[in-house]
Amino acid sequence: MRRTADTPTIDRGAAPAGVPRAVLAARNGVAVVFTLNGLAVASWFSRVPAVREALDLSAGRLGLLLLAMSLGAVLAMPTAGLVAQRFGTARTVGGSAVLVAVGMTVIGLSAGLAGFLPGVAVGLVALGYGSGTCDVAMNIEGTTVERRLGRTILPRFHAAWSLGSVAGAGLGAGAARFGVPASVHLIVLAVVVGVGTLVAVRSFLPAGRAADGVSASDGAAARRGSLLAAWREPRTLLIGLLVLIMAFTEGTANDWVAVAFIDGYGLSEAAGAAVFGVFVVGMTLGRTAGTLALDRWGRVPVLFATIVLAGVGATLAIFAGSGPVAVVGVALWGIGASLGFPVGMSAAADDEEHAPSRVSVVGVIGYTAFLGGPPLLGLLGDHVGTLRALIVVPLLLLPALALIGVTRPPAGTRPTG
Repeated sequence: MRRTADTPTIDRGAAPAGVPRAVLAARNGVAVVFTLNGLAVASWFSRVPAVREALDLSAGRLGLLLLAMSLGAVLAMPTAGLVAQRFGTARTVGGSAVLVAVGMTVIGLSAGLAGFLPGVAVGLVALGYGSGTCDVAMNIEGTTVERRLGRTILPRFHAAWSLGSVAGAGLGAGAARFGVPASVHLIVLAVVVGVGTLVAVRSFLPAGRAADGVSASDGAAARRGSLLAAWREPRTLLIGLLVLIMAFTEGTANDWVAVAFIDGYGLSEAAGAAVFGVFVVGMTLGRTAGTLALDRWGRVPVLFATIVLAGVGATLAIFAGSGPVAVVGVALWGIGASLGFPVGMSAAADDEEHAPSRVSVVGVIGYTAFLGGPPLLGLLGDHVGTLRALIVVPLLLLPALALIGVTRPPAGTRPTG
């Protein structure tokens, strides 16, 4: 394997063949958690057109409603790393999954049965808060497993998330095609996600014990100090900015691609959900193959290529004028957007000791995209149309090319294995 200067240096204390069973079990558990989280989020996104119709929302009002989920996620981010350090990733992921299930249930009941907009907004805040907390905690666990395995695997966990998204989009398209109410669809999936995650976290790696002689209050103070220090690190902040742009690139498609193709290309609700499925299939393929590319060529060249591909794909999706060609653009968009978020998380966790605080900071910055993206695209869509509003995506990807160098691991970094 050819290694470049920006290929992560991982302590390979034991060959992969000699990895303990507990690590392999944790790997499988993390993959399941990522899959179920993707299933939950995509199940909501796939039914956005149905909820829009049920609540009779304009593009601008829909954007404001989508803001509720982003708000919940952003509220979770500042403390998610501290919570994971305090209670362990298993408890944090399990508790957040229960909150995700509650949020999905409230959304389903409010939109499908009552047509109650405030109820949907409350459910979205719960879904966003639970998903955001789970996101940080499962990435912390994923980076720990990655170091124990001694090879790049975090993008494949995100590929598992995308597989869950594919399943969620497919189920959503099928539910829309056969007239299954959004309320029934979301409530059933809430049970699957909640129960499945609680089972999967039982295989997570044991939480580390506090250092001898360190009180609980001193440990909490140390964690807060580590988090504040991470906010003053230029590399961490620049990684966060890169993740913000890539999260916007990914999140915009999650929120708007189905609606944009319905409005811009005259597709049905089921066909719009299927186009969203094409995007997440592209994400899955990119993340599955991306681990091999990252180990061979390193972070910087691979990110450069994928970011360019995302920009080309998004531009093609917007201006193709032909539905089939635009769908090809969506697939390229998905492949190109696939690695930015997981590689940013891996880069933030290069030093295991400071991984929770740095991953938390990068998550806060990155999730700001989900906070500002929906209303920005919605308001712009009211003036130029939802499809044309997506031009913001390729325009923002241009400055991202100047940031990819910060993902190169610092000299001498050897995460403990």
